[in-house]
Amino acid sequence: MTCGVCSKPYNDPRILSCLHSFCLQCLHHEIEKSGSQQMFQCPICEQNTNIPVGGASVLPQNLHLGFEVEVAGYKSKMTSNSDVACDQCAEGSSDPAVVFCCACHHFLCAFCLEHHKRNRMWSKHKIVGLDQEGARQLHTTMKPRDHYCSQPNHEDNKLNIYCETCSLLVCLHCTTGTHKSHSVKEISTVAKTQQMEMTGALEDAKEVVTKLTGAIDENKRMIEQVEISKRNAFLAINQAFEILQQTLEERKKTLLSELEAITLSKSTALTLQKEQFEKMVGDIGHYTDTASQILQTHTDHGIVALGGLIPTELQATVKRVQTISLTPNQHSNISVSVKTDDLIRQLSKLGSIFDCYPSPSSCTWMSTSAAKVGTRYHVKVQSKTSKGEEYPHGGVEVKGEIRSKTHNGAVVYGEVEDHRDGTYTITLTPQTAGPHQLLITMDGQHVQNSPNDLDVRPKRDYHTLCNAQQVIQCKAPRCVAIHDNGDIYVGSCDHYIYVFDQTGQLKNTIGSSGSGDGQFSYPSGITIKGDVLYVADGGNHRVQKLTSSGKFLHKFGQQGSGQGQFNWPRAVIIDSNNKLIVSDHCNHRIQVFNENGGWLLTIDGKGSGNHSFQSPWDLALDPQGNIHVAAFGSNTIKVFTKEGVYVRMYGDPNDPRGLAIDGEGYSLVSEISGHCLSIYDPEGNKIHTVGNLNNPWGTALDPRDGSVFIANNGANTVLKYCVHI
Repeated sequence: MTCGVCSKPYNDPRILSCLHSFCLQCLHHEIEKSGSQQMFQCPICEQNTNIPVGGASVLPQNLHLGFEVEVAGYKSKMTSNSDVACDQCAEGSSDPAVVFCCACHHFLCAFCLEHHKRNRMWSKHKIVGLDQEGARQLHTTMKPRDHYCSQPNHEDNKLNIYCETCSLLVCLHCTTGTHKSHSVKEISTVAKTQQMEMTGALEDAKEVVTKLTGAIDENKRMIEQVEISKRNAFLAINQAFEILQQTLEERKKTLLSELEAITLSKSTALTLQKEQFEKMVGDIGHYTDTASQILQTHTDHGIVALGGLIPTELQATVKRVQTISLTPNQHSNISVSVKTDDLIRQLSKLGSIFDCYPSPSSCTWMSTSAAKVGTRYHVKVQSKTSKGEEYPHGGVEVKGEIRSKTHNGAVVYGEVEDHRDGTYTITLTPQTAGPHQLLITMDGQHVQNSPNDLDVRPKRDYHTLCNAQQVIQCKAPRCVAIHDNGDIYVGSCDHYIYVFDQTGQLKNTIGSSGSGDGQFSYPSGITIKGDVLYVADGGNHRVQKLTSSGKFLHKFGQQGSGQGQFNWPRAVIIDSNNKLIVSDHCNHRIQVFNENGGWLLTIDGKGSGNHSFQSPWDLALDPQGNIHVAAFGSNTIKVFTKEGVYVRMYGDPNDPRGLAIDGEGYSLVSEISGHCLSIYDPEGNKIHTVGNLNNPWGTALDPRDGSVFIANNGANTVLKYCVHI
């Protein structure tokens, strides 16, 4: 019950936005000391509170805490051994208080108690004794005193009105003065509402606390499991290195044993050779000693008797010495080969300690398609450890759901496929269009960037394309493109580009027949980026860049088959990186340039195999950035990555001229010999055909609503089809 600043019992406590309270005077002092009159940092939790105009005095009173401090003060007096003065006796009276009135908040002496009991207004007040039992009863019997207005001349008026405009308790007279025209309510009404809100908040808090308690218990269990895992890992490491040490020791013993064997073999052989040499030396010595003795006697008989034998034996021994090697029969070297460098390098990297379970906060996900109603939406999840390393195993509980933000929180739960390599595919089928949230969890915890906002698009129904909703008259249209503002640009066989407004009225004519800047020869392809046009100027074998009003800006290309040259370019498109992609019709290739016309890449269609194509006409990009090629001479659609790598082919159109792809990956192909528009789903399956066309060439989609435009060349019209959603 003490202030966190002065460490004394609270005096007029005021509450901050963080719900910590301090004495009013302490707040005045601390705010002045901080030097800021607009913001105050709580000394306990360091959270900032905006100081209202008027300073700390305008901060809400903590009436509950003030009451608790008051009760504590009364309890302290009631349980002390000192006399307590009567609150109703005149000053100087010596009669001590004997009871406490819980309604009046007064200590009463015996005399005043009798008067209290006799008064009809006070006779029913709860009276308690000045002892431990009386102090214990205070919380259940004592009621907070009424609060009165502090405004001048309002001191006798109770604070029983709440001003919602100022968030203050006021009296009735205040509502006719300072708070006139403010939104006010009786305090009982506001208290009842706030009591209900507080009760609801408490229930919510209890639910959250229950969940948090469960989470804490789970954390405790996980901490215990971590220690168990640590002990198991510790034992495994020790066991592995004990085996390693044992293996090294056994190998050491083997090598030492082999060393002893080799040493013994060498020593034995050398010893035997040495003994042989020693015997020969002994034999020669014996003969020479005998011969010396005989020669010393100088007797002919002695010399003749043994002289013939001694030379024979000596010569025989000398001959034996001459027939054997006097070199030691063993060399002294004993080589040892214990190559430790590689082993030491391997040992320095032996083993690893890693988080052997994926960490949800490190796990990532991606989707390569847009979400739309009634269509499968696939999300790939990659599990990773806490260090961000890919986790290579499956078996983790992964869940995914889409939750609508508008349709009463409708939820669609996903099907999860565990690929057992640390990746998972979640498949969801949204049922409603509009803003949603995508939630992905692993073992009950959100992965990285979850929840995530997800815009579910309505499903386009191309099956409803039957009759054109708008017909624009135009001479021999070859190509069509739609500006973001709805203007319709049409390239014509008479070498002009016509601009129509949304109603089909001619708005502008760009260019003329010729080869000069801004002139055209059979403009065959148009793409629009902002207010810039790029035109495949077929007969002039170049690409021109103009403003949307027709002002010439730049050109590149010339006739030829070299790098950056063209032979009838039929289409030009621009990708998200501002790279220009041009179909080089008679050179049977696709060329890629930077936005200034600098050559970057060639996708060559010549040759054989799936990657080859002939006479490419129109081009389009799918949502993944892949390049789709309407191969006029091959009667198919070929798909390549932006790097030029062949991906796949689909369809069997009859002389495809125009090609457009919507944001969901549906392809629309105009067939000049088939006199129709064929529509393929993202997997390349034909789902619908619009017939009764007359030599249709270019095809385009309105970027605003997906309406389909077709240059119906043989009928001298441009047709508009609205797509139903």
